[in-house]
Parts: sequence; structure tokens; C-alpha cells
Amino acid sequence: MTTLLFIIAAILVIAGIVSLVRGQLVMGAVLIVVGLLVGPGGYSIFR
Repeated sequence: MTTLLFIIAAILVIAGIVSLVRGQLVMGAVLIVVGLLVGPGGYSIFR
């Protein structure tokens, strides 16, 4: 389960960075924050 959460979080953060580069600041920030909340490291909403 931890590995799956890490992969999902990594995909969300990468998608957020790509959105930021493309100029979609709000969507990029939202994706990065959601990725950090889903990820197993640090703060996780599934804890």
C-alpha cells in the first residue's frame, strides 16, 4: 500500500510541476499539494 501511495503522489507532483511550467499556476499548485497530502512521507491523509 505504501508503494502505491508513493507512486500516486509522485505522479501528482510531476503533473503539478508540468502544469506550472505550462503556465497553469492554480492547477499546478493544487496537484502538488494533493500529491503531498496523498504521499506516505510527511503528512498523509490516509494515516
